[in-house]
Amino acid sequence: MPITYPTPKLVIFDCDGVLVDSETLSNQVLVDNLARHGLQLSLAECMDLFVGGTMADVRTKAIARGADLPQDWIAEIYEETYTRLRQGVDLVPGVSDLLALLQARGIAFCVASNGSEEKMRITLGQNGLWDLFHPHAMFSAHTLKTGKPDPDLFLAAACHFDVQARDCLVIEDSENGAIAAARAGMRCLGFDPHGTGHRLTPHNAEHITTMTDVPRLIGLLP
Repeated sequence: MPITYPTPKLVIFDCDGVLVDSETLSNQVLVDNLARHGLQLSLAECMDLFVGGTMADVRTKAIARGADLPQDWIAEIYEETYTRLRQGVDLVPGVSDLLALLQARGIAFCVASNGSEEKMRITLGQNGLWDLFHPHAMFSAHTLKTGKPDPDLFLAAACHFDVQARDCLVIEDSENGAIAAARAGMRCLGFDPHGTGHRLTPHNAEHITTMTDVPRLIGLLP
């Protein structure tokens, strides 16, 4: 028998790949950068290796695979990535309607990301969502000094809204995010619009392919 969940009191969104369709753009920048530093990866390989990680983790993994990265590489890749994102990034289809529905039903929501607030200012700002989340509904690993797969980012969000973990819903597209949700004791929807969710479902994430699936799954629509 399927598990029946109560309607959540707090919905926690990841940012890149969940609110904004930025993962392909950012990872193409990473592919091009690493190629200059001696590591050849396809876009698919890059995304499989690095999506959802912190840039410090990316640096460690890239060096282990043969990349010759300078000491200031993290600053370098951030500058290149931000430059590309400023050229334009779209919202994930259906996100605007979902946020409007949550607002109409009085359900709190926030963003919790391994990315920096500066990056979210660029991506959310150009799409009119910055003021919706900042400053009271935005949780960044850069600011809190803790990142996924540790659960602390999600638990900090729940604490801020005075909501128990069991009453939270996480929407994630990365394995690290799904692991963090499981460790936090939170229900997770694993957003993988072009695949099967194979990286997410082993960590108890429920695979979804579109944001229009969410209202039904959380009891807001029949």
